[in-house]
Parts: sequence; structure tokens; C-alpha cells
Amino acid sequence: MKRLAEQAAYITTIEPEYTPLDKENRLQERLRDQHSEKERKPLLPVEEARANREKVPFDELPVPAFTGTRVVEPDLATLGPYIDWQFFFHAWELKGRFPAILEQPAARELYDDALALLAEVELSPRGVYGFWPAHTEGDDVLLEDGARFCMLRQQSAYGDSRPNRCLADYVAPEGDHIGAFAVTIHGADELAARYEAENDDYNAIMVKALADRLAEAFAEFLHEQARRDWYEADERLASDDLLAERFRGIRPAFGYPACPDHTEKRKLFDLLGAESLGIELTESFAMLPAASVSGIYLAHPRARYFSVGRLGRDQVEDYAARKGLPLPEVERWLGPNLGYEPAETPVPVELG
Repeated sequence: MKRLAEQAAYITTIEPEYTPLDKENRLQERLRDQHSEKERKPLLPVEEARANREKVPFDELPVPAFTGTRVVEPDLATLGPYIDWQFFFHAWELKGRFPAILEQPAARELYDDALALLAEVELSPRGVYGFWPAHTEGDDVLLEDGARFCMLRQQSAYGDSRPNRCLADYVAPEGDHIGAFAVTIHGADELAARYEAENDDYNAIMVKALADRLAEAFAEFLHEQARRDWYEADERLASDDLLAERFRGIRPAFGYPACPDHTEKRKLFDLLGAESLGIELTESFAMLPAASVSGIYLAHPRARYFSVGRLGRDQVEDYAARKGLPLPEVERWLGPNLGYEPAETPVPVELG
């Protein structure tokens, strides 16, 4: 216990904030080794990239059981089986596969403490999800009510048969649907603050790490429910199959590799009425409480996670026009993905 408490204090100094890790984080890990190679690849003009889109058939367009939103408030016992403990141990810088990692004394002690705390804490999961008629228009996904989700497309010149993907490729030009969700765990920030006030860094970090895992578990639980409501009514998967994503459909989150623009969360929150559940967006589009996850649901059997990678100026200019925003503002939000150096904005000079 002492060693773990010391590690908790250390983690507090190097990483005081935790953000929920959704499935796309795994993709980021897989892509890390390929990053340097991708940086060297030339970019296609955006129109050539669009011509090389992923061409998927739309023979089947399943209709969800309802349209609009539904609020969901499961208890912690319901979410427990959906927890991916792998990332919980990563938060404590313990490496290994679960459950084999439990053979390590430190991991076993941490796991037992987590289960004990989970059994006694009072945390409140709240979420909302829903479905809407949708279709594509170019690289955008349009909803029946006029809402428009602007998507980005890969522009790397791969030099082989790979397509230049965009999430809009997985939505039909007409007659389709799209889903969306937002979930959160209320009470963790307040409980962690109480532990911190008592100089109990160990339990403060434990609560935050558990809340993040519960938020991801909630997102996994809700995605399963959405699949049953939409296109897999009889789906019953084992925990290992869920964690390995052996199911149809994806739930990409705005701000992650396939759709890296955080500002699209504003449209998502308005669509879901997420703020009525006590989930807020900061000026930088981070979600509060911190243990929150949001995103969209795509049902196509070929839908997959990917990274859009570097973007050319032509696509960013086109994207800014589609969003109706000034180019410098869009470049600021897409900074890590820019494949060029944006022009510097002149600084006004005061006269007098």
C-alpha cells in the first residue's frame, strides 16, 4: 500500500488530469511506430483524395427502433462487466495484459483496492443516446433537421491500393441514419477533491482512474444497446469479444484521429441536449465532468477507425468554408494535423 501511495503522489506531479481513453486511443498506439513514415508521404490534392474514397455498398440500410434521444442511468453494478482494466493499470504505469498482470503483487493490490473502493463509492452515471435520419453531402453528414457534421479526409499519397478514407464514406447519400451519444460519471471530481483535501493522493488518483474507466465502460454498454436498437437486435457478446471490438459499427469521438476537430462537439451536444444531463463543454471543448465520453455511431459493416493524418491547405480551406469559419480559426483547431505552415496573422499596430 505504501509503494502505491507513493506512486499516486508521483503520478499527481506528472499527470494531474486524466482524460477518458476510448477505443481510438488503441489506434493511436498502433500508429505511433508508423508516424515518421507517414510524415514523409506526399499529400494528394483533396479532389484526388475524394476520387479515391472508400467505395462501400449500401445494400442494407437498417432503421433504428426509434428516432430522437433517450436518457440512460445505469447503476455501477451494470457497468462493472464492461470495464477494460488494461487502461486502468496503464494509468498507474503498470504494464502487462489483464488478467495476467494480476500475478504482479503491486497490480493485485491495486486491483483489490479498486474493487473495494468501487463497492463503497457513490457515483452517478448519466447518459443520453439517439438516432436521426441522415445522408451525406460530399464529405459532410447532414441530418434531417439541418444539422451538419463536417468530416475530414485522408490525403496521404499511399502509393498502393489503400483508399483515402473519410467517416462520411460510411453514410449513404440518402435514406440512412446516424447515431450519437454522451455519457458521464457524476461525483468523482467532488470525491477526489475531498481525498486531496485529506492529503490522500492514493484514493484521489484511484477515484479519477476508476471514473475514467467507468465512463468508457458506460460508452461500451451504451454502444451495445444502440446496436441492439439499430441493427443487431439479438447480439449477445462475451466480455472478451466486446473488448476486442468483434462487432459491427464504430463510435468515433470528435477530437480523435478519424475526426480530430474538437469544435464539432458543440453540434453534438446541441443535438443530444447533453448539457441537461450536467455535461458541459469548456472554451477548449473539453468535457466536464472529466470522466465523460461522447461521439457518433456509424452502422455500416465496413466502418472502421483510422487517422486522417496530415491535411493539405486545399482541404483545410474547403473545410473552413463548409463550417462557415475563418481559416485561421480552423487552422488553430487542426494545428497537429496541418501538413503546411499556416500564414501568420498580422498583429494590429496601435497608432498615436
